[in-house]
Formats: sequence, C-alpha cells, structure tokens
Amino acid sequence: MNLNTLQKEVVQFRDARDWKQFHTYKDMLLSLNLEVSELCEHFQWKSAREIQEMDKKKVGEELSDILYWILLLSNDLEVDIEDAFRKKMKKNAAKYPLDQATGSKDKYTSLKA
Repeated sequence: MNLNTLQKEVVQFRDARDWKQFHTYKDMLLSLNLEVSELCEHFQWKSAREIQEMDKKKVGEELSDILYWILLLSNDLEVDIEDAFRKKMKKNAAKYPLDQATGSKDKYTSLKA
C-alpha cells in the first residue's frame, strides 16, 4: 500500500460522512497540531525506560491520526505528498552528506567539510 492509496481511503472516509464542509485549511492544521500534541503526551515526563515500555498501540493510533490529517491536507492542497517527500529527502541528503553528517547532531549550517 502506498501513500496515494491511503490518501484515497481517508478522502473516501471523510466524504462519506460529508465532513469536507468543515475542513477548512485552518481547521485541518489545528486538528493536525492537536493530534501531534496528543502524541507528545505519551512522551511527556517519561524516562527512556518508560518510553521503551510504553503502549506502542496507543502511540501508533496517534501517529495514524497525524497521518490522516497530513493526507487530507495534501489532497485538498493538491500536493503530491509522495513526490514532495522524495524531493525533500533528496534535498536533505544534499544538506546532510554522509561524510559530514554521520554521527553528528549538528544542523547542516554547522557541518564541516
């Protein structure tokens, strides 16, 4: 299954419920932000050990909610999310070359050649 298939599935889900009328860009972005916040709650105040032992099913549900909004936004904004992602990864590879970025947490502007 690819992102375009998932995108069609979430659009069908939304449209079958006649929810598009409520899905302004602003409200979809707010919903995305709220879902990211819900994911953050699973990590807040947790130790590394607690994070390793957390309920991955609940985390997966939050990640799925985030993906839902990303897929709807990209659909409604007519952004080919697969293509955009591949192009962004190519840019990231150029900004973070293996010989400079491997093992470094530095931002690309601080990497040394």
